[in-house]
Amino acid sequence: MNNYRITTPKAVLILGSGGQKIGQAGESDYAGLHAIRALKAEKIRTILVNPNMTAVQTSDGIADATYFLPVTPEFVEKVIAKEKPDSVFVSSGGKTAFACARELKARGVFEKYHVQVLGTSLESIQAASDRDEFIALMAQAGIPVPRSVAAATRDEARAVAVATGYPVMVRFDGQEGESSTAACADTSELDFACERGFASSQSVNVEEWLGGWKEIELEVVRDAMDNCVVACSMENVDPLGIHSGDSISVSPAQTLTDGDMRKIRDAAFQAVRALNIVGEANARFALDPDSGDFRLVEVSARV
Repeated sequence: MNNYRITTPKAVLILGSGGQKIGQAGESDYAGLHAIRALKAEKIRTILVNPNMTAVQTSDGIADATYFLPVTPEFVEKVIAKEKPDSVFVSSGGKTAFACARELKARGVFEKYHVQVLGTSLESIQAASDRDEFIALMAQAGIPVPRSVAAATRDEARAVAVATGYPVMVRFDGQEGESSTAACADTSELDFACERGFASSQSVNVEEWLGGWKEIELEVVRDAMDNCVVACSMENVDPLGIHSGDSISVSPAQTLTDGDMRKIRDAAFQAVRALNIVGEANARFALDPDSGDFRLVEVSARV
């Protein structure tokens, strides 16, 4: 948590998602745009750092000040020194904004210029992103999660897979902190996934395979007074195991019973409270259509 008291902001720095990349979705632009509008409605000055000139949020007149600069610690610190914001908003800028903010905090920049992080803390975002920490925290809160074991070598991963039984899911951190997964039906596929994983990470997680289960997502909002609401439910047409970006999703969820929806909603509320999220979060669930059993697969504490 921040070492200083949260105060009502007067000038907020919004970190964007950086330059446009192939395959990048538009939710960061959309969310950041509405964050700026909400802040301006409260007569709060907005300073945006985002080099993406194709984004709507960087259009003339949206933010009070817009800097077409890379979202990196070096450039952002210069903007902070010049504009002197009292707060920073990270949650709408995706992994680019989070990585930048985390480095700025580590360098003592936020403390030096007395900048507070609005909404979900950087520690909570990190806890949701770190697989081992997330699994342990959810288990402590009594929330069902996929069985997951960290492996530091290929032989360790093989041993876990044999004990778990194929198929298994291998999860690892890829380039620039991107989380990657691979479904492995046998040893050769596991070895290939480990080769990719160990090229960018010191360990991989071998997890329970939930292929064929329904994939359900809940967009949850929690405020600082612990009020929680589900803003949106989504159900993928394809079962878990098909990449979400390759699957059609419908909203609201169509095939869940009232009992199913209640139990995953309650689990989502437990999760965001355990992570101390203040703002929006996406909770992704796997639901067994035969038994009604479910797992919380992951939580993204960013838009």
